[in-house]
Amino acid sequence: MTTFLLVPGAGGHPVSWRLLAPVLTAHGHRPVVVDLPHDDERLGWDGLTDVALEALAAAGPDDGRPPVVVAHSMGAYVGGLVATRVPVRLLVLLNPMIPLPGESGDDWSAATGSAAARAAAGLGPFDPVGDFYHDVPADVAVQAAAADDRTPSARSFAEPWPAVAWPDVPTVVLQGRDDRLFPLAFQRAVARDRLGLDVEEMPGGHLVALSRPVELAERLEALADAAARPPT
Repeated sequence: MTTFLLVPGAGGHPVSWRLLAPVLTAHGHRPVVVDLPHDDERLGWDGLTDVALEALAAAGPDDGRPPVVVAHSMGAYVGGLVATRVPVRLLVLLNPMIPLPGESGDDWSAATGSAAARAAAGLGPFDPVGDFYHDVPADVAVQAAAADDRTPSARSFAEPWPAVAWPDVPTVVLQGRDDRLFPLAFQRAVARDRLGLDVEEMPGGHLVALSRPVELAERLEALADAAARPPT
C-alpha cells in the first residue's frame, strides 16, 4: 500500500481528484486528497503547505513509509515545499508549473515563456473551458465546473517561492501529451532546464486526473513501485 498525497493545482479544489482517489483506493492504496484554500489571501506558500501537511497527519501513520506526493499544475509550489519538510518517497509533478527559488507565479509565466509556447503550438488565447475540459467527459466536466469558485489568491501569484533549492528527493515530471495549457514540447524544455529531467508522458490533457483516472492511477502505482525498489 502506498499513501498518495494529492495536491491540487490553482484554486486548490479537491474536485480535481474525485475520480482518481477511488481508483487508487480500489488498488489497495491510500489517497489523501488535499483541500487547499488557495483562494485565501491570508495564506502564503508556507501556510498552504501547512494545510497539506495537516491533511497528511490527519490520515494517520502508514507503517512509517514515506508518502508519494502528486502535485498538479501550480500545486508544484506546495508539493515541492512538502518535500522539504517531511520525508517523501517520490515527488510526481503532474502537468506542473515548476518554480525556481524566489520565483512568483507571475514571474514564472514570463520566465518560462509559456504564452509564446502556446502560440508556437498553434493555441489561441487562454480558454478555461476549451483548454481544461477538451478531453474530459461532458458529465464529469459539468460536475467539476459546478464546484464552488476557488479563484486563486493574488498573493499566491505575487509571493516568491520560499524554498532555497529544489528538494533532494526523487522527482518525476509526468505530462499529458494533449495538455493545451502547457504543451508537451514546452514542458520538456522547462523540466530539462530547471530540474535536469526528461519528461515522462501519457495521454491526456491538463486535467488528466478527470479525463483518464484509471490510466493515471496505473502510472502512479508503477512510479511508486519503482521508487520503492532498492537501486541496483
